[in-house]
Amino acid sequence: MDFEYTAEQVQLRKSVREFAEAEIAPHVLEWDESQTFPREAIRKLGALGYMGAIFPEELGGAGLGYIEYSIIIEELARVDPSVSLIVAAHTSLCTNHIYEAGTGEQRWRYVPKLASGEWLGCWSLTEPEAGSDAAGTRSYAVRDGDCWVLNGSKTFTTNAHEADVCVAMAVTDRTASHHGISAFIIEAGTPGFRLGRKENKLGMRASPTGEVIFENCRLAASQLLGKPGEGFIDSLKILDGGRISIAALSVGLAQGAYDIALSYSRQRRQFGRPISEFQAIQFKLADMAASIEASRLLAYRAAYLKDQGRRVTREAAIAKLFASEAAVKVAEQAVQVLGGYGFIKDYRVEKFYRDVKLCTIGEGTSEIQRLVIARQLLKG
Repeated sequence: MDFEYTAEQVQLRKSVREFAEAEIAPHVLEWDESQTFPREAIRKLGALGYMGAIFPEELGGAGLGYIEYSIIIEELARVDPSVSLIVAAHTSLCTNHIYEAGTGEQRWRYVPKLASGEWLGCWSLTEPEAGSDAAGTRSYAVRDGDCWVLNGSKTFTTNAHEADVCVAMAVTDRTASHHGISAFIIEAGTPGFRLGRKENKLGMRASPTGEVIFENCRLAASQLLGKPGEGFIDSLKILDGGRISIAALSVGLAQGAYDIALSYSRQRRQFGRPISEFQAIQFKLADMAASIEASRLLAYRAAYLKDQGRRVTREAAIAKLFASEAAVKVAEQAVQVLGGYGFIKDYRVEKFYRDVKLCTIGEGTSEIQRLVIARQLLKG
């Protein structure tokens, strides 16, 4: 086993970190406070190839693997998890669903624009009555001649209010349960497709989350994504890659919070010496560092196996579960190390603390991850 990064991966991490520190860090608190979408930063990320990292070069992507993609997500999250989440939802959910399940025509129509960052994508699975129970989807689509007519609504859709294209799941055969849900590609501006409420969130506030609504939304047959009735099954496969990205995001977030806590502990003096010399603080830092390293190993192991073409349902769920829950603890301890200053917005640890909770909820709650892992374990 080789735990070393290649020279190219080391350089990629350096490049993403430099970009994040220069282009994102100065605006983090402003974007968070005003819930401003970082449009210019996303445009620049697209120009650098980071919005299409995992897609082939002939489709406008960077031709990289999930390890490199995880490095990008981690380094962005280390500075601003909101930006990292925008990229993750766009890449491993929306664009990847089109790439993995789409026809050749659909790939060529959508992936180059999405991979370049010219277009932004969103992915809509969750509904008010169908969250963890995604198979309880109520949105439906019926055939009308050569078209599909889509009705319903989706909630908690990342990038909804900024997206140029949406991939959404809807029931097409109510008698077929999991095999009766199909996926559709809907472009912004399509008649009958509109945006609903934009959520006012605890954290990740620069990343827009909201409703998408379909009211007699007429779609050409060519907008069906994948085989009829296989949209939910395809979604489960897409979520494997998505959970790797959330694991990497959790690692980056935890690293960012830890870095601030470590630096602060060396500078803050109490009783005549830096608080880093007190064993109580040292133990916190040691526990934080150990959790981050364990999380990173799990996340990159899942990414490595994904790059080998392996099915990673169990590994991705384990990485996402452990890394997200570890990040919650790391962020909380970072606030504790800073004490009163950790509660003040001038120090970014309070933002990491608000942002991190989504990691244990989005793309499958911790409870769902445990169910996924248990089912995989009991298969054998």
